[in-house]
Amino acid sequence: MDETFDFVVIGSGGGSMAAALLLRSLGKSVVILEKTDLVGGTTARSGGVMWIPNNRFLKQDGVEDSAEKANAYLDAINSDDPNLPGATPARRRSFVSEAPKLLDFLIAQGIKLQRIKYWPDYYDDAPGGLEAGRTICADLFDINELGEWKEKLRPTVIPVPATMGEVMRVGGGGLDAKLAMAAIGLRMIYMKLTKAPLVTGGQALQGRMLQASLKAGADIRVNTPVKEILIENGRAVGVVVTQDGKDKRIGGALGVLINAGGFSKSQKLRDQYLPGTKVEWSQVQPGDTGEMIEEALRIGGAVAQMDATVGSQIALPPGATDMKPMLQSDAAKPHAIVVDQSGERFMNEAGSYVDFCDGLKARDKVSPAVPSWLVVDSQYTGKYSLMNQKGEKLEAMVGFGVFKKGETLEALAAACGMDAGKLKASVERFNGFARRGKDDDFNKGGNVYQRWQGDRAHQPSPSLGTLEQGPFYAVQVYPGDVSTYGGLVTDEYARVLKADGAPIEGLYATGVSTASAMGRREPAAGGSVGPSFVWGYVAAKHAAHAGNQA
Repeated sequence: MDETFDFVVIGSGGGSMAAALLLRSLGKSVVILEKTDLVGGTTARSGGVMWIPNNRFLKQDGVEDSAEKANAYLDAINSDDPNLPGATPARRRSFVSEAPKLLDFLIAQGIKLQRIKYWPDYYDDAPGGLEAGRTICADLFDINELGEWKEKLRPTVIPVPATMGEVMRVGGGGLDAKLAMAAIGLRMIYMKLTKAPLVTGGQALQGRMLQASLKAGADIRVNTPVKEILIENGRAVGVVVTQDGKDKRIGGALGVLINAGGFSKSQKLRDQYLPGTKVEWSQVQPGDTGEMIEEALRIGGAVAQMDATVGSQIALPPGATDMKPMLQSDAAKPHAIVVDQSGERFMNEAGSYVDFCDGLKARDKVSPAVPSWLVVDSQYTGKYSLMNQKGEKLEAMVGFGVFKKGETLEALAAACGMDAGKLKASVERFNGFARRGKDDDFNKGGNVYQRWQGDRAHQPSPSLGTLEQGPFYAVQVYPGDVSTYGGLVTDEYARVLKADGAPIEGLYATGVSTASAMGRREPAAGGSVGPSFVWGYVAAKHAAHAGNQA
């Protein structure tokens, strides 16, 4: 080896730094190898929230939760799909047990975190679901505290200094939204006066993790892609990297952790595992190209759940950048339905983003539905924004061809190429449900989470409102993603497994490089970031323990 550390980590997402902090607290040396020029992975780019059941903040706030409730919840939401090698009962129970320990450890390392007071689990009506939610975020972070590393931290997609709790409050409307906007406005004035650039979301979380990891003495390297995982006598002992144009062998005495993202940005792998989808639909950072999943396959690792994604319903306006407009909250509001290309309604528009995008893809197998159409009326556009556009800006989008418009449903159907009869029938049927306040077809607004996503002031349902006032508008909606959700099969210790179920000794994986322990569903906000941290922490504990035994 050209260099040797106790532990080698591939990728710099949240789980990587959780592992580094744990091992550094035990006096072990760690190197984190990031192939791009920015640290933080998809975690930094995301909202940066973690789903942590049975956590200390819930107890402090008097909200009842337990490991038993969390396990019942994960069992319930995966009960209809037994073929989930990454989400075995042992894996799910290990996650529930270790997640609060991970949170306590991070807080002990000085990471400032808080509970989002109200963000319901996505299936809050399932056994063990929690209406208040189990979602954790980082405090806002002054990025200047990173010094020269400030320029190396991947930015988030949230442009204002608002906590994620405030972001969700703004979306709900009413007095609470106005109070949240006032708080954000005052904070922006503070930033201008003090020149303290406060960041939020994943950038705040990863900024704090990066700061703590550097302080703890982790060696973090950018522009250092891994080419090969080295195996000796069946054990992962290090990696080959390209550094400054030269190959270099770096040893890991305790093992190697893969946390290099999924394959959202590899069209080759999408064609293999997610046929009919496109790289351009993904919101993920450019480094998410799957090489480490392929490398682990080469050395005998098994993969599963490769057709799963963390969906994100998006629009694709002309000239869209790498961050496309997201339509989740738009579709969840009253006076809105989604129809396929024929004009027929086929789904619950207010469900989780994973269920929404899976619904588009499933429908497309029987009737063209990728893209589908989000249809609204003028009651909607009078009260809400469509793709963040209202009034003159909305009409300008019609002129640009982003939105279709019709004074009547028949005219809208003609503009969109839909069957006018089917569209009218879909709208009339939905209007009947809206007047009664209950969607008998797809149960839009059927649980607390879905109603919370809508207009909480709208009656009789926050989710249901008629479409009967022209002009009508429509925008195409695609099954985008914020990551893939399948990958390497790992056990309850985060060890990578072979096809026969035996572990590859010394090789661990976390994050969306793995087949998710959450199954094919996102249980709540933070259902991919939280497990990334937890399994990085679990891997580090196991590697340290195995090394001490040796």
